[in-house]
Amino acid sequence: MPLVSVIIPAYNAQKTILETIDSIQKQTLKDLEIIVINDGSKDNTLEILSKIDDPRLKVFSYENGGLPVARNRGIERATGEYLSFIDADDLWTPDKLETQVAALQANPEAGVAYSWTAFIDENSDFLYAWEPLYFQGNVYPDLLLCNFISSGSNILVRRQYIEAAGKFDPTLKSAEDWDYYIRLAALCPFALVPQYQILYRRSSQSMTSKVDVMETYILKVTETAFAAAPAELQPLKNRSLAHTYRFLSQLCIAHVSNEEGVKQASQKLQKALQLYPQFLLERKTQRLLFKVLLLRLLPYQLAVQFSQFLKKLFPDSSTQAIPAASQD
Repeated sequence: MPLVSVIIPAYNAQKTILETIDSIQKQTLKDLEIIVINDGSKDNTLEILSKIDDPRLKVFSYENGGLPVARNRGIERATGEYLSFIDADDLWTPDKLETQVAALQANPEAGVAYSWTAFIDENSDFLYAWEPLYFQGNVYPDLLLCNFISSGSNILVRRQYIEAAGKFDPTLKSAEDWDYYIRLAALCPFALVPQYQILYRRSSQSMTSKVDVMETYILKVTETAFAAAPAELQPLKNRSLAHTYRFLSQLCIAHVSNEEGVKQASQKLQKALQLYPQFLLERKTQRLLFKVLLLRLLPYQLAVQFSQFLKKLFPDSSTQAIPAASQD
């Protein structure tokens, strides 16, 4: 039985699957199995996988069921003591699994380990990294507020808590990872590896560009999570919704490049501030508000150019470069 099972859902992943698997093969922890769930790919994903010479690689093909279903199928096939997930376009630094396993072994009560996430573009070039967050132990209240783990390519989980949490919700077409993390956090403490080890790929086709879809399913996850949360955590709901609407406002600015996108961004930011006015005290909100006002007052292209100039002049403190060693 391998120590770690790595589960990769793959749908039409011919452009990135080799690089993703290469980042797993380069892991300093070698006692693992690589389970690829081919989720009804219609491109050359299967052909590419067939040429990989690695006895740890196991490929299973199904009709397309969507990301949550593919992860569930991977869970059913996994035999490892620990399970981890990575999407077929994301990457890990070589020490990711070794240090996460060590974190759980050093914290016997913890059931989940996670690391920090950096963002790369379609060419695997570094874009930015969020400011470090240090949530660990009982992170249930923190995860109810927002998905600080950032992506579905992060966590390492003890098998017993995978079995206790159940499966990913197949009805969710977005935010299914956040829903799963909340359920895990209700069961066990989390351990943090304070390193940038997850390289999440931003692309024009990524889920984060589908604002309407994300809004629908994030709100659904929020309702489900607070319906299950204890009474003492119910006061967090408005703040959680405010996090969501501020995030959606940022997505509108980033991905809907026209006046309608600006209008949507403005409406969502206004809703966030109605739900949690204290956000106005945070620099992240102040910057976003300034950007929205700029885009509404100036002609769109001029506002974009001016905003980009200001971004270079006054970098956002919530994002940063990461050490070169973390990007190897």
